[in-house]
Amino acid sequence: MANITQLPFNAKLAYTLLSLSLLLGITYVAQDIIMPVLLAMLFAILLRPVSRFLNSKLKFPHVIASITAVILMALLILGIFIMLSYQIADIVNDWDKIKRNCTIHLANLQNYLHDTFNLSKGEQQKMIDDATKDSMETGKSIVGSTLMSFSDIVLNLILIPVYTFLFLLYRTHFLRFLAKLVPNDKRDVLEDILVRIKGSVQSYIVGLMIEMVLVSVLTGAGYMIIGLEYAILLGILTGLLNLIPYIGITIAGVLAVVASITTNTDFSLVIGVITVNVVVQLIDNNLLVPLIVSSKVEINAFISIVGIIIGGALGGISGMFLAIPLIAILKVVFDRLKPLEPWGYLFGDDLPKSYSWHRLRLPRFSHDNNETTLTMETDPKKAKPIFTETTTNL
Repeated sequence: MANITQLPFNAKLAYTLLSLSLLLGITYVAQDIIMPVLLAMLFAILLRPVSRFLNSKLKFPHVIASITAVILMALLILGIFIMLSYQIADIVNDWDKIKRNCTIHLANLQNYLHDTFNLSKGEQQKMIDDATKDSMETGKSIVGSTLMSFSDIVLNLILIPVYTFLFLLYRTHFLRFLAKLVPNDKRDVLEDILVRIKGSVQSYIVGLMIEMVLVSVLTGAGYMIIGLEYAILLGILTGLLNLIPYIGITIAGVLAVVASITTNTDFSLVIGVITVNVVVQLIDNNLLVPLIVSSKVEINAFISIVGIIIGGALGGISGMFLAIPLIAILKVVFDRLKPLEPWGYLFGDDLPKSYSWHRLRLPRFSHDNNETTLTMETDPKKAKPIFTETTTNL
């Protein structure tokens, strides 16, 4: 048996940091290549049950079943964009009213600055001119970057369905490749990891889709009740942006506030918009997320937020959307590999699944109601601290 050299801690740390830095650097440099592939992989995992149903129940050939599943996904996404386009057309038709309302709000703001800070309209205009004197050059660069981003979006709209189809088509080929990478005695571990990854990712994405629909309906209905124009469009946008945890809903709220200001001269509508967003978020965070999403992927909030920020820095919006599924995949792998179990625990969430409020025991909507408590004792013989676990039914 070959001797295995044990590296000191500082050498292991250096190798780990170097490998992590290289991985993040390669991801950032090659994000235009990596992000579409990762998105296609998630879509392929999501569409695998559809392809299997078409293949086994309806007796479609494997190639036709894969193509049909991708076409169904494309038609669903296309239907959402067509619905949004009709709503955006209404905004274009009301453009004159929007400009008029913006002019009124600008005049009110100028009067407020004049009365509060004693700034005349001429002084205010001079400050605006000084701040925007380089706007032409900035505008040209923005237009150029926008055109480049649009071309990237068009390219990804073509590549992602193609990649998704190829993942579905060569699924068995890729699985055999992974099987060849591991020894025969580790095949059961690999199979367990793959099954759990498939289940976690499918459940998480399906839960996100259900949450997106419910948030869209609740937000759109709330905006209709308070009389906000373009309620359906803003509701759908809120649901779509809610796919980006923690950050997307903030962007949706800002868009709704801007819409309320530009479509109405009454600022009281802004209070209604904020109220609707707060109520919907309370329902989402305390009912929808625990029942539909959090039960599928047990990741603590700190790791989620850090992962989303890192994903946004590496891959923009696509990276933010991919962050949680990729962290869930890493957690499944870490939990099944003995040396990496501590990292799987770090990613997880072992907070109590119930809590007390005025002597009432309330559930946290989880399948597990056991709380594990770590206590540190001292072995008098060895004079070393020992951790012991006690489990309490809550």
